[in-house]
Amino acid sequence: MTTLFDPLRIRGVTLPNRIVVSPMCEYSSQDGFANDWHLVHLGSRAVGGAGLVFTEATAVSPEGRISLEDLGIWSDAHIEFLERIVRFLASQGTVPSMQLAHAGRKGSTYRPWSGYGAVSPSDGGWVPLAPSAVAYSEEYAQPQALTKDGIGGVVEAFAAAARRALAAGFQVLEIHAAHGYLLHEFFSPLSNFRDDEYGGSFENRTRIAREVVTALRKLIPDWMPLFIRISATDWKEGGWDVEQAVELARQLAPLGVDLIDCSSAGLVHDQKVVAGPGFQVPFAARIRREAGVKTSAVGLIETKEQVAEILAKGEADLVFMAREFLRDPYWPLRAARELKQPVTWPVQYLRAAPPGTVARPPLDLKSES
Repeated sequence: MTTLFDPLRIRGVTLPNRIVVSPMCEYSSQDGFANDWHLVHLGSRAVGGAGLVFTEATAVSPEGRISLEDLGIWSDAHIEFLERIVRFLASQGTVPSMQLAHAGRKGSTYRPWSGYGAVSPSDGGWVPLAPSAVAYSEEYAQPQALTKDGIGGVVEAFAAAARRALAAGFQVLEIHAAHGYLLHEFFSPLSNFRDDEYGGSFENRTRIAREVVTALRKLIPDWMPLFIRISATDWKEGGWDVEQAVELARQLAPLGVDLIDCSSAGLVHDQKVVAGPGFQVPFAARIRREAGVKTSAVGLIETKEQVAEILAKGEADLVFMAREFLRDPYWPLRAARELKQPVTWPVQYLRAAPPGTVARPPLDLKSES
């Protein structure tokens, strides 16, 4: 049986445990640049012992942002501070990871504590891009339908972002194709009304995902794992569902996707989500079983008992946690102590560690000068 603190090797990268800090939007950037907030936020979770730490959804282009304050990687100028973050994460034994994203029709909106709905062009907003010119809701901006050349430009933007992420030192990449953002918008009949080779049939609606995966796999080294986050269902009749998600996983694995990060929802404002503790775990279990690909579980997973059960039952290979990491950045260290599992602790924190704990050496400050 797999346990919380078992390592996992994917391609050329070994994860020290099965606990992952899920991508969580911080809405704290200016012009896409990472800053001290991101260093402390991500770094504290690495200190806390997570096996992988993901950046928030990182925009591959300015118009791919959700809000004006999203993290971005559309410019080489973004690399320098990201390198600093990567160095610190790696110094703590975690695997630095980046989620690449395009918000599609859900872009040009206010960050949650600043308002709701569309930001007007006069306030710095933009015209979002989408498969079809259909807004997410009345409060959101009317998007512009992508041309075929525009779709090619999106694929190229993902590839260019991957090149920059590699230059910054990230060791795992994840494509964001969930939560109603651009790639998910192509997948679902509820948001994709195209009549060309990117609309209509399942093969056409999922074409852009295969193109993005292929473009990234050609660019990144063979040792680098590639994940993709999908919404396994739209939670609305007539939309994207778990049967289609399984088939997508079957198609993406041979193209070089190593793990399906299984979430759900976010495409339509009138979805009917049946939520509860671990409510998305069955999606991860089914895709893992039927598509024969590694999966991760995410969503209302909070306790070490939940994580242990998911892994022991073989329902997922990794467990992504979000809100619980906001409440407790040191969740893995606490869980290891309670389970009497030997894990490394920062040398600076050894006075609080169990007897006999192996220390992580301090970051080489000379490399930061």
